[in-house]
Amino acid sequence: MGVHDHAAKGYQRSAAAYQRGRPDYSPLTAEWLRDDLGITSKSKVVDLGAGTGKFTQRLIAVCDHVTAIEPVAAMRDQFAQNHPVVPVIKGTSTDIPFDNSAVDVLICAQAFHWFANKQSLEEIRRVLKPGGKLGLIWNVRDETVDWVHELTNIVTPFEGDAPRYYKGDWKMVFPADGFTRLQTRTIPHGHAGDPEDVIVRRFMSVSFIASQPENVRAEIEGQIRNLIATHPALRDRQEVSFPYRTACFWCEKTD
Repeated sequence: MGVHDHAAKGYQRSAAAYQRGRPDYSPLTAEWLRDDLGITSKSKVVDLGAGTGKFTQRLIAVCDHVTAIEPVAAMRDQFAQNHPVVPVIKGTSTDIPFDNSAVDVLICAQAFHWFANKQSLEEIRRVLKPGGKLGLIWNVRDETVDWVHELTNIVTPFEGDAPRYYKGDWKMVFPADGFTRLQTRTIPHGHAGDPEDVIVRRFMSVSFIASQPENVRAEIEGQIRNLIATHPALRDRQEVSFPYRTACFWCEKTD
């Protein structure tokens, strides 16, 4: 099964903007990794759909044996710059280059909605050891903040058939054969920085925006910049804090 067109084109084009504009993950995710996923320094962990390695930084802080898998070449190149000592391998959710029962924990950070299907879960189950854990994590925009909601209104008309976390379609594959029920915890989070990075680059690196024709991207960027220039909470600010909540899910291979 191939990579969705929006992901293949958008992430190939926007890897550098993705790295600068996307938020990191809260240090509190270490508790999720240790307490809920059972990761230790000796665990064998796979970061599937690793992108530029945003979440990998949290993984290598708690584990010495992390391998990244990423299908898009530009993202792998960016990953290698960010984490030169972490192996990054070409692969997909239906073609994971590991032997059967070889992995203690497999994590999909900001990625599972792209490949939430039976075939992917069967492949994930294949490489996990009995009792191994599947972890899913997303930084989700806080839409209760009015300017965040306005930004969403700008970009949503362009999403087409791109899978999105908020649509919830990814949950339809659970409960899944060979896995326990899905559990969850939520962590508050924020991304502080220059509006150019945390708003403009963040949204222009969205796959279905980055894959648009140049004139459409320019129109979208203009709307975003106009909001920054006119909204009372954003205009004339050298630094803003973009509000998120981090949604964490996990389940265990049963045999």
